[in-house]
Amino acid sequence: MVSTGVRRFWLPIALVTGVVAGCGHAGPPPVPSTSISPADQSEVNPARISRVRGELPAGYEVADVLGPASPAAFWGFGPGWVTEPPHCAPLAGPATDDATTRGWSGSGPGGIVHAVVTGSPASPITLDPSVLAECGQWTVTSGNTTGTVNIIDAPAVEGATTVGMDTVATTVVEGGMETTSTVYTFSAYLGDYLAFVTVVADPGSPNPPLGQEFAADLLVKTVSALRG
Repeated sequence: MVSTGVRRFWLPIALVTGVVAGCGHAGPPPVPSTSISPADQSEVNPARISRVRGELPAGYEVADVLGPASPAAFWGFGPGWVTEPPHCAPLAGPATDDATTRGWSGSGPGGIVHAVVTGSPASPITLDPSVLAECGQWTVTSGNTTGTVNIIDAPAVEGATTVGMDTVATTVVEGGMETTSTVYTFSAYLGDYLAFVTVVADPGSPNPPLGQEFAADLLVKTVSALRG
């Protein structure tokens, strides 16, 4: 599924509240791509993430991301969201420090794009491989919105562990109608840092959405930019 001078981009699913629950498990997830090189890990410069804005198609409006940033937030889930199974939660909302988070959000004809890097040697973001073993498919819920998350193949990135997720988030609105959104998230764990890209398709847009391939490619370009 606004700070002064900063525009936030959200889909309608983030604005509805209530209670929905769900669960699911679809067998072993794809094995995350892993290629660890300490030299690569030490070269991340979060300030360079702004360089990737130029990869957006024409017609996009872009603003910096400030404050809390997580895949779940960009999927449209508000505070208090929960996952089933519970131990899948770090994939949706890794423990981050707002002070070390950098990124941008872009809104345009193909949907909403977020690119974020977070973490530091003092506040490292790491991935427990055992989480993926039981989180091939899982759910996240907040209010009237529930999402089914599947682990999907992620692009290989030298010196990183990468994880791909697709999320179908559904909100039950007034009158029993449903709004459904498809979201792709690709993450790269870079030593002490986590970089992730999320692409959200606007369910009400008549334009062709940016999709899985665009999101995966943007993650690769984001990591390249972060490393200079």
